[in-house]
Amino acid sequence: MKFNSLRKFPRWFLAMTPRQAFLLVGVAAWSLSCFSWLLQEWEHLSPCPLCIFQRLLFMLLGVLSLVFALPPFSVETWEGRRNHRVMGALLVTLCLGGMGVALYQTLMQSMPGLVAECSFEDPGLIERLVEALGMYWLDNGPVLPEFFLAMGLCSSKEWTLFGLSPANWSAVSFFGFGLFLAWATRLLPRREAVTD
Repeated sequence: MKFNSLRKFPRWFLAMTPRQAFLLVGVAAWSLSCFSWLLQEWEHLSPCPLCIFQRLLFMLLGVLSLVFALPPFSVETWEGRRNHRVMGALLVTLCLGGMGVALYQTLMQSMPGLVAECSFEDPGLIERLVEALGMYWLDNGPVLPEFFLAMGLCSSKEWTLFGLSPANWSAVSFFGFGLFLAWATRLLPRREAVTD
């Protein structure tokens, strides 16, 4: 008897189009951005520059995914399929970048001193970007003035779920989004739904 692992997946998942995948990832990425802010407020956490930068990357992933799900980008022709692969490759690259930032912060949290800590005294490019955005949004933002304000240390683990910090969960999420987008846009080999 031959075992086929694809039988465990619902047929609608296996038959998902790139446009549906972009829509799903867009909604999920925005949901994670909002959840990170709600968690920050509920648990009184102090986000660090890398946390805010990852939030920005989730928001950018969400915006691009939702834009790519719009009808002008979702033509089901040969050109449309080629465009889906290009858009998928762009989103997968963004996911890899986000995963890299999250893994860097994970390394910083698990082995303090091995890599340079985020610094407010001698800020790097990410810290300067987050600080500028945080100050601008604090002064001019129409809602949630502290949404982009970084006040914490990158190596601190103020909150964990199942032993994983938000940076660990962020790395898992970016990896999952990237793998799913690569599969949905056929950057990875994909088999069709199995019929009974």
